[in-house]
Formats: sequence, structure tokens, C-alpha cells
Amino acid sequence: MAPRFRVAMAQINTTVGDFDGNTRKIIARLEEAQALGADVVSFPELAVPGYPPEDLLIKTDFIDENLRCLEEIARHAAETAAVVGFADSGDHLYNAAGVLYQGRIAGVYRKMRLPNYGVFDEKRYFQPGSDAPVYVIHGVPVGVSICEDVWAPGGPLLAQALAGALIAVNINGSPYSAGKWRVREEMLRTRARDYAIALAYNNLVGGQDELVFDGLGVVVDPAGTVVARGPAFEEALVVADIDVDAIRSIRRYNPIRTTDALRDEGIRAPSYTLATAGTPASRPPLGRAPLLAPPDDLEEVYRALVLGTRDYVRKNGFRDVLVGLSGGVDSSLVACIAADALGPEAVHGVLMPSRFTSDESRRYASALGGALGIRLLDLPIDPIVTGYETALAGAFHGRARDITEENLQARTRGNLLMALSNKFGWLVLTTGNKSEMSVGYATLYGDMAGGFAVLKDVPKTLLYRLARWRNAQAGRDLVPQGVIDRPPTAELRELQTDQDSLPSYDVLDQILERYVQEDRSAAEIVHDGFDPEIVARVIAMVDRSEYKRRQAPPGVKITPKAFGKDRRLPITNRYRGRRAPAAPPRAP
Repeated sequence: MAPRFRVAMAQINTTVGDFDGNTRKIIARLEEAQALGADVVSFPELAVPGYPPEDLLIKTDFIDENLRCLEEIARHAAETAAVVGFADSGDHLYNAAGVLYQGRIAGVYRKMRLPNYGVFDEKRYFQPGSDAPVYVIHGVPVGVSICEDVWAPGGPLLAQALAGALIAVNINGSPYSAGKWRVREEMLRTRARDYAIALAYNNLVGGQDELVFDGLGVVVDPAGTVVARGPAFEEALVVADIDVDAIRSIRRYNPIRTTDALRDEGIRAPSYTLATAGTPASRPPLGRAPLLAPPDDLEEVYRALVLGTRDYVRKNGFRDVLVGLSGGVDSSLVACIAADALGPEAVHGVLMPSRFTSDESRRYASALGGALGIRLLDLPIDPIVTGYETALAGAFHGRARDITEENLQARTRGNLLMALSNKFGWLVLTTGNKSEMSVGYATLYGDMAGGFAVLKDVPKTLLYRLARWRNAQAGRDLVPQGVIDRPPTAELRELQTDQDSLPSYDVLDQILERYVQEDRSAAEIVHDGFDPEIVARVIAMVDRSEYKRRQAPPGVKITPKAFGKDRRLPITNRYRGRRAPAAPPRAP
């Protein structure tokens, strides 16, 4: 028996439906792991078809192609066992992991716990598995599970540990949200300690529509110590040696909990032997396993936005993008993210000044373009807006100018951006943020027109912090300091600022966090010390803007509750909640 068991985790960036590309990537990493003498190498959840495939799973030929690719991958597995995520079929569909060894599919594990909350709809497609097999690989019992299977106590992980598994391989498609890695690692440390098992948690990396996957796969020893960690937002092969004798020693003196936890779960844990002989001593020595530090709070959000933007653009076949530059912080940050994601040569900024556009806005937009090295176009909109107003003069006769004329400017800009997109094949990146989208402070077919909303899930106050962080990383002002310092404005009328229509963003974002993110009532928000009239006004704006949000382009999810993916409300809806009470008296 080899005292050390070599685990490899291939955290790879797959694309839904790219069977050839995904298969090539899996085989390449499998062969790399074999060259390093790995006993087992894992690949992410549903790695073969890409994750999440959604209703493509309903197509029979999609499932058949995914099965054909798994068989092709199996032919490349020799003395290294490979755990590969795929969609299994029989009487039902299953979210499964194929265990591949010596050129064949040696076993299949079917995910038992199917999440059906937030962004997950697995019960729409899959049937849960019933068994939690243990595979003896080079003399070491190894349990295989998938993502949600380990997020709560008990279940297949406990069943496998009680059946003798010393190492657990868990494959994942765990979507990113800010700070989630901390919760995830604490959960994994708890599971490893409770069941005296080494956990190799491999997570997907990359962007798929609104979702981003951050990687950060970890190997946790039975003491709950993270002994290896992969990079954030990057592909990698993470390899670590696990001291199997140490796990056996822990088991002798720290027995696993009794089977009481499994009494009502009915989980079988059969054992299958793939190879009893240990790994040959001639395999190449392995240095210290990587233990990369996760990024700090602002860096991780920024990198998630960059990766989500890059993958959405590239995976959908676009090369260049287009950003309307207003001289404001939102469009400035989008341009920075786009340049970092795609390279400045692929980013086109468009200035579309009107008679209300200040000289400083023009100057800031030009300075941003120069700092980033992106291409700039200047398309004044006044002649076009005047044409619209002339065409509508008869229909509008007798009515005063109002927000309609302001929105004509935004819609003119949207038309120009989409015309450039049509002519040159550039994808338009919209620049609205979560605070604005929450309360409907955006113009349909105007600033909402485009293909991808980079900041859709980024509150305004966080947006400012990200702009300052990016400048600090660059060591110079990419986003001009004047953009950060001045009051935000849409410049659709004289001397306009956002706070003419909205509470200050410091207040607005705190209310939105409570109402949108935490689903708290008006009374609860007022109890926290917010003005009842402001709370009632913000809630009303959020509720009546659902129809706008449904028509917004997709954007990167970075919070636990993003519009569209997580928060799903009916458009036709008369429920308005209870009226907020008067503000509680404040202490003198």
C-alpha cells in the first residue's frame, strides 16, 4: 500500500455544448495528471456537456453526444482513475460522475442531493441517485460525490466514510458570489473533521451567461486544514499528495459518528475495487502542493466581472465590444473591465454629447480613452434629437417638456450604439448598475439597449470602490479622479444630478440590500432607522420596475441574489406589502 495517495484536480473552463472542445480539454489534463503519477484526477460537475446546460438536457441527441464523449475520454484513462462530470441516462436523467479507469467506464456515481433554489433548477431535469459507492483505487478507498452532496451533514459523504472511504473526491459547478469561498471552505473543513476524511473539492472556473465560477479548488485533510488550493478565476491542475496512513491513524482514535444520522436516508455504500496494488514508487516526486491565497474582497469582484465579460464575449463569437462613454463612473468602469478582459484593441468607446453634456464630461471621457488605449468615436446627438422632436411636435402639441424628451436623448444614443453594432459586429456593453436597475432609473431601448450588462449586479456604492481599487492597482488614474469625485448625473437636462430623482446612493443601497437581497419588509427597514417616506418610495420604485428588468440584457452575477437568476417575481402583481409605520422616535 502506498502511504501517499496523489490527487489531481483539473479546474477547467468549459463551454456548454462544446463537446469537442470540452473533451479535448479534459483529455489534455488527464494525460498531464497521468504524467505526474496521479492516482486520481477529477474534473468539474457536468464537465462533458458544460455547466449548466439547462433545457439542452431535454434534447436526446445532446445526451447521446455527451455519452459518446465520455466513452472517448475513458479510452485515455490508464493507471490514473478519472472522475468526470456528465449527464447519465436510463429510465431518467442523472447528474453524474463517471469513474474511468484502464480504458473503460468503471463506475458511475449519480448525484443524490439536487438543489432547487437560487440559480439551480436541477429537479427540473434530474432524478436523484440512490447509492454512494466507494472505489478502491490503488489500494485506497475513495468516495465520489457531486457539489450539493456535501453542503449539509450526513448524506453520501457520511455513508462513504462509514463504508471505509479515506478520501472523498467532490466535483462542483459552484457559482461565484462575493465572499462565498469563505463559507465554502468552512463547510468543507467541518465535513473533513466530522468524518475523518480527506476532501478533494474541485470547482469549475469560467463564465457561462450570467454565472461565473471561481475555481479555488481545495484539498482539506481530516484535521480540517486546507493543504492545497488552486487559483481564483484561472484554469489549473492542482496536485497534492495525501498521507493515507495518517488518516487511518485518525480513524483509530477518533471514530466517525454512528450510523444514526443515516437511519432515515436509506443510503447504500457498495464498494468496487479498481486496483489493489499501490502506485509504483518510480513516479516523479511532487513538490509542495500549491496553496494560493484567495484574492481580497474588491479584487475578487473585479476579477469575476472581467472573467464573466471575457467569456460571454468570446464564447458567443464576438471579438470587439462597444461602450457608450458619458464621462461618468459607470461607463468608465465598464470600459476598464472590457479593456482588461479583451485587450484595449478590442474596445471601442463612443462619446455621444448633447447640448446638456458638460465640457468636463467630454474631457473625462477622452482622458479615460487615452489612459486605457481604447479607440474613440465622437457622435454628437443634437441633430438627431432635434429631428425626433420635430417629428413628434404635432403629436405632443399642448404638452410641456418632461421626462419624455430626456429619454429621447437616451434612446438616440441606444440607436447609435446598435447601428454601430450591426455594421461592425461589435457587442454593445451596457453601463447601468444594480442600484439603477433596482429602482428603474434607466431607459428602455436607451441606456438599457445592448448585449451584455457588465454592472447589472453591482450596487453603485460598490462600483465607486471598484473604480478606486482599479486606479490603485494601475498606480495612476484610469478612471479620472474628477469622475469619482463629482455628483453622478445623466446630463439629460440642465444641472441634473441623480439625487434629483433618487435618495443618496449611500442610503439607497442600504435600503435595497434589505429589500432586494434580504427580502425584509418595509416595517423592518424603517425599524433600522430609515425614513418611512424614503423606504416607501424606494420599495414602490423597485416593485413597479419589474417589467423593465425583464427586458434588460444578461449581466455578471456577483451577489447572492441577482435579478433574473435568483430573484424571480411576476410582472403582473398587485401585492405591495404592508405600509411602513412611522419612524421610531430617536434617542435625544
